[in-house]
Amino acid sequence: MNLTEQVRSQAMQILSQETLSPDHFNNVLRLMAKYRALLIQNTVVKLHGVTVQAGPFAGLEFIDASTEGCHVPKLLGCYEWELHEIVEAIVATDYDDIVNIGCAEGYYAIGLARRCSNVRIHAYDTNPKAQEVCRELARRNGVEERVRIAGLFSPDTFREFQGRRTLFIIDIEGNELELLEAISTDELANFDFLIECHDCFKPGICDRLAQRFAHTHFKKIVKHQVGNVELPRLFDQLGHLDYLLAVWEWRMGPTPWLVAVSHQSKDSALRQMLIRDI
Repeated sequence: MNLTEQVRSQAMQILSQETLSPDHFNNVLRLMAKYRALLIQNTVVKLHGVTVQAGPFAGLEFIDASTEGCHVPKLLGCYEWELHEIVEAIVATDYDDIVNIGCAEGYYAIGLARRCSNVRIHAYDTNPKAQEVCRELARRNGVEERVRIAGLFSPDTFREFQGRRTLFIIDIEGNELELLEAISTDELANFDFLIECHDCFKPGICDRLAQRFAHTHFKKIVKHQVGNVELPRLFDQLGHLDYLLAVWEWRMGPTPWLVAVSHQSKDSALRQMLIRDI
């Protein structure tokens, strides 16, 4: 069964219910939007390859398809546009280690490895396929010697980085609160964090984590934004819906970011940015 047949079957199954609600139609709309986004993805890869075109990771040799979620926004370089200034501040900060928990295929882990030549990158994901792709991405971009790839990150693993200037980037689909509440705030006090808070799965995560860091970190909550991106010429011949789908990130609901910089950290570009915006 090819992709079109699979999507048709799934749509018919959703709409075959005896009683239909707006949720059923929303599910079909999302299914069809993903289908069209995948067709756009295939065309972009065929015509322009897999090199990231813009943004903080411009020049990253990427892959044909992401292990999860959207793909075209990553290739275009507009993915999570709201973090672009923050990523530049991270690059300008003198970290010893950057730990990416929930690294997926390695867009951030390997993107930062290319930009931060003196930093050790630690990429964790419980999905073996994600680990495999991340390892290949590191090799493809010539940074495999500075990237450590592993599976489960437990609360005890935080202790391995005590005494080192470390940033943790956390994207674990709603389990971020459980992870960070399993260890004392004192043990987290000297680390910096960039956390995607999946309030769409567990409402209130972002506020609870902000409260947890209230006495130890400078904080900023960053909401999702859509940036202005110059699309490839092929979009000149396509409709506005295709433009929107090209930059759509497949989110099901609110996923704000919490940026937290330790009060104990020495001056840095990231610290200055947060203090400026408070």
